[in-house]
Amino acid sequence: MSRETVFNWVVLAGLVALPLYAHLVEEPFTITLATRAVILSLAAVGLNIALGIGGLVSLGHAVFFGIGGYAMGILAFHAQNYVPLMEAPLLIEGTKSMPVIWLVAVIASALAALVIGLLSLRTSGVYFIMITLAFAQMFYYFAISWSAYGGEDGMSIYVRNSFPGLNTLVPIQFYGLCFAALCLALGFNGLLARAPFGLALNAARQVPERVRAVGMDPFRLRLVAFVISGAITGFAGALFADLNRFVSPTMFSWQLSGEFIVFIIIGGTARLFGPVVGACLFVALEHYMGGWSDYWHIWFGLLLLLIVLFGKGGVIGLIAGKARNHG
Repeated sequence: MSRETVFNWVVLAGLVALPLYAHLVEEPFTITLATRAVILSLAAVGLNIALGIGGLVSLGHAVFFGIGGYAMGILAFHAQNYVPLMEAPLLIEGTKSMPVIWLVAVIASALAALVIGLLSLRTSGVYFIMITLAFAQMFYYFAISWSAYGGEDGMSIYVRNSFPGLNTLVPIQFYGLCFAALCLALGFNGLLARAPFGLALNAARQVPERVRAVGMDPFRLRLVAFVISGAITGFAGALFADLNRFVSPTMFSWQLSGEFIVFIIIGGTARLFGPVVGACLFVALEHYMGGWSDYWHIWFGLLLLLIVLFGKGGVIGLIAGKARNHG
């Protein structure tokens, strides 16, 4: 068993032990903090499929995060107000069922990723970055002007949505849902990286000409990866909106897209648990250093600078060495 695999299991064990301890000593805020870290990890895991395997640096992944959040917000808003979302030609009502909301969030995010990918993946490098950023800004300003759902002020949901057999208002139970989703996404990411599709996508990132020579289309490989990536990040957005019981245009902000990239860089680009380590460090620093100073981002930026200069494999690379093992 490699050092990276051992480290990954230690991280998973910590994500189980900390909330359980907080539950036993009745510290619900710590569980909420851990839930936030897990959901942000899930969003970054989605981006890591596009960035880590496919080499696609997207500054617009907050689009999918926001779409997932607004899918939850709109469906729950209509359910709590008993007003149908649509009456003609079909009657579509709101819902407070998490599985239904997740399905809508994933489908809507995947469709958005398909459209954005068809347009943006025809470019590369800085042009791809700027096009994804432009889409994020378009959705951000649309959400600000969408007065029916709160506009700039956002939209509050009074009751957390339901999941069969669980009381999602109990912090440890909602955390368990989010943690299970993260584990499934990590397992899927690990399998994808080793599957023929993942190997072909990695090859398309490094030498696209050779991929074309064996009869595969790098554009299609990247597009599929981008759609999968967007769907997972949209799922995380729905969970994040449920955690806060609030959605707002800030879920579309380019700063959030940048944070997802930072999580991956700090943890380790293309490392399976890189997004998890980066997100957990970010949430921990935000909580503890934010209590000392409003300018805690300066120290976080210094940490990022040191990692980029001296530890290009991220925190996991410093601990586990240069070899990349997705296990």
